[in-house]
Amino acid sequence: MRQELIELFKEKDKLSLKEIEQCLHVQNTEQIKEMMTALQELEDERKIYNDHMQYVWIDNDQYMIGRVKDVSRFELAIINPEGKIYVPKANAKDAFDRDEVLVKKTPQGNYVVHIFSRGIRNVTGTFFRDKEGWRFRSDIDLHTTFKVKNIKEFSLSNNVKAVVEIVKYTRPLEVRIARIIGPANEAGTDITALLYENEIRQEFPEPVIEEVRKVSDHVTEKELEGRSDFRALPTVTIDGDDSKDFDDAITVEKTKDGYRLYVHIADVSHYVKENSPLDQEAYLRGTSVYVVDRCVPMLPFELSNGICSLNPDVDRLTLSCVMDIDKTGKVKKYDIVPSVIHSDRRCTYNKVNQLMDHDPQIEKEYADVKEMLLDFEELAKRLEKQTEKRGAINFSTKEPKITLNKKGKPVDVTVKERGYAEQMIEEAMVLANVCVANYLNQHKFPGVYRVHEKPDPEKVETLYQIARVFNVPFEVSINDVNALEIEQFLSSIDDETAHEVLSLVALRAMQKARYDADCIGHFGLALDEYCHFTSPIRRYSDLVVHRMLRRYCFEKNSDKRQLAKDQNKVRVQAAHISEKEKDAVNAERTVNDYKMAQYMEKKVGQSFIGTIISVMNFGFFVELDNTIEGLVPMHTLMDDYYNYDEATMSLIGENSGKVFQIGQKIKVLCIDVDAAKGQVTFGIEQNATRKAKEMPFEKKMPGRDRPASKKRKTDH
Repeated sequence: MRQELIELFKEKDKLSLKEIEQCLHVQNTEQIKEMMTALQELEDERKIYNDHMQYVWIDNDQYMIGRVKDVSRFELAIINPEGKIYVPKANAKDAFDRDEVLVKKTPQGNYVVHIFSRGIRNVTGTFFRDKEGWRFRSDIDLHTTFKVKNIKEFSLSNNVKAVVEIVKYTRPLEVRIARIIGPANEAGTDITALLYENEIRQEFPEPVIEEVRKVSDHVTEKELEGRSDFRALPTVTIDGDDSKDFDDAITVEKTKDGYRLYVHIADVSHYVKENSPLDQEAYLRGTSVYVVDRCVPMLPFELSNGICSLNPDVDRLTLSCVMDIDKTGKVKKYDIVPSVIHSDRRCTYNKVNQLMDHDPQIEKEYADVKEMLLDFEELAKRLEKQTEKRGAINFSTKEPKITLNKKGKPVDVTVKERGYAEQMIEEAMVLANVCVANYLNQHKFPGVYRVHEKPDPEKVETLYQIARVFNVPFEVSINDVNALEIEQFLSSIDDETAHEVLSLVALRAMQKARYDADCIGHFGLALDEYCHFTSPIRRYSDLVVHRMLRRYCFEKNSDKRQLAKDQNKVRVQAAHISEKEKDAVNAERTVNDYKMAQYMEKKVGQSFIGTIISVMNFGFFVELDNTIEGLVPMHTLMDDYYNYDEATMSLIGENSGKVFQIGQKIKVLCIDVDAAKGQVTFGIEQNATRKAKEMPFEKKMPGRDRPASKKRKTDH
């Protein structure tokens, strides 16, 4: 049916529902259902749209799909990865900033014909009073005024920060007050507002609070029944200095054949009962959200930092994955059991890294667990060799560390440092996740898997083109690439700049990892079976996996009706959790962009050295060494007319031959900042350009290759 519809639309680009039924000879209810499902799929894929009278085929030559950027009182910019076009607001229907829209391009001008989805539902801003009464000013200038429907229901004060919810997309924008946050100049108020704007749930309903009050703050004797008692084992947690919720702990024993690794995970499902108010709220949140000044938890702090957290010197209920590993780092057998542990020490990444560097003070402080941690290091190196052997892709990624003062203002932006202790924990957690996924998949039990599909061949082709620019051999099967090929390609690059750029392009070529009820493998980790089991305090996916283990592994449930019910349920849950993960990532990125732009407000007029990380037909993005990004717009390049060369991701001056190309180091000037939008604008200094006829990238001095210790951000 789907293919028949596509062929039909290619013959005639506009068809009513009745015409489609006639052309396809649809006669019964089953065929109508199949037809409507296929039409909906084509709409979801943005191949057709429904104008309420007929279905219209989206011809890429006539149409453009993109996100709206409100650039002025008179005009909208529509942007997608292929470029940018402009639409006068008179031709824009009721499209607003961040909406996903369909634009028809005509000689008489561009106009919006369809709005696929709204980008803004909530708007943050401040209230102020003038001679006309109370007015609302949005933080981001949407080039409109606001009509507040329920203003009389609130007691307002000048410069109070609020969140309003859009009721009607008109001009003026019709809104209602959703929440009064507090004085705009108080520390943290700005981030609270951004989180509400991004629809992050920040308060727990009263039924949830009431349920948490009833949870015991200690482990009782009755709760130990049926559990493996691992309290006598030397056990530690290893986390960041600021961490307060510890959902994983480890024990390492040396054996005659290799090692026994225990990965103990907080038994959150024991406390969060399915379909309870607490569970329903956790599901709605889907994940904890981590921003620069706080964690917005999936579970109340009384649980996430209390009875569910594997704090030292107290008994805690856990699920343990016990793995026997040979001397080469291969798992020979594993067992998954409900358990109880008693953590001996709360270790930090920093101190474990210092211990491995033989710091005498840390060796003394960690004397009771020193030998086990060094055994763990030894084991991790063997696990790392197996990871490299199977071809897990090692991207060079950088994460920002934003430091705020007491007033909530950013005073520094640096790159987060990662040592080997972080990788040790990652290797252990990935291994436990693999074992749990293997158990669920081999027994055909319901579960939520972490999946990552192969990259689109077109994006692999782009990686090939950029590799050619750098003169780097690219022996990869473009149409049937595997992770090992990508990893070997990246590992073969000696030049540091080329490696950073090609890692970035390779990362962008990847699909987004997501959750699925089907075990279809994880491309980036080069694994056939993978799930998330190790972070149930902060990820609902892991909580689902724990419940399935309890029901089918520990309790041996054999009810076929329950099995079918769970199989359907996890499919819905996987889709929902994937969406909540996207929401969390977007919120975290929005806050980071805002704070980094705020940091750059005092840097306007200053020069920086950065790297071109993306080139478009409207300009190029430059990333500074501390991860702050800014756009150099095309209209600021006043010295020449520049043509965009998509194949080499470069802009080339028509007269001068100057080139701006991905990977190029360049000196830029900070010329403008819009903190509310999280945007930094750079300009260039003339001595930063170079001739196209020159070598595109200078080689580093001999011996200045990438450091041996790689940075890995693993999807664990």
